[in-house]
Amino acid sequence: MNLIYLIALVLWLPDTYTEDSSVAAYNYIETYKDIAVLEMHRTGIPASITLAQALHESAKGTSSLATSANNHFGIKCKKYWKGSTYYHKDDDRNKEGILIESCFRSYETVTDSYVDHSNFLKFRDNYQALFALDKKDYRGWAYGLKQAGYATDPLYAEKLIKNIEEYNLTIYDMEENPYKKIRTLN
Repeated sequence: MNLIYLIALVLWLPDTYTEDSSVAAYNYIETYKDIAVLEMHRTGIPASITLAQALHESAKGTSSLATSANNHFGIKCKKYWKGSTYYHKDDDRNKEGILIESCFRSYETVTDSYVDHSNFLKFRDNYQALFALDKKDYRGWAYGLKQAGYATDPLYAEKLIKNIEEYNLTIYDMEENPYKKIRTLN
């Protein structure tokens, strides 16, 4: 009897995890979709891409980088960064090949992270080709980000596309410009 119970429990756990994970993703999306849409209209980066990256990079807002540094996009310091920093092990190695702590940007708020992410893509030369793509071409954006060097993960584009399709993030690419709504009210 105990063995049957144990097998049933093991078979049931993955479904619970997936359900909890989906709830966390939808809660994350609901919390940050408006910022992603605002940034899309300010810079031209599809909201679906921004949300997919944030979901992935921040582990739906639960990673130590997200919770301790408000960094939802995994953006490292770079030589020119003058703001606050946060260190943790990622993928940088010393001369001996030993994993060392990487310097990441730290932000006062999550909104600051979203704005910096948009500026990071908008004003860096290696991402300029992305802005020639249609904002509805999320696949092109995902593969373009990988090709431009945003992430070292060889499956990065596929992970973004999976997030976009699983959570129907393209609906946010069609959102009206909230800046126009504000102007109309005046």
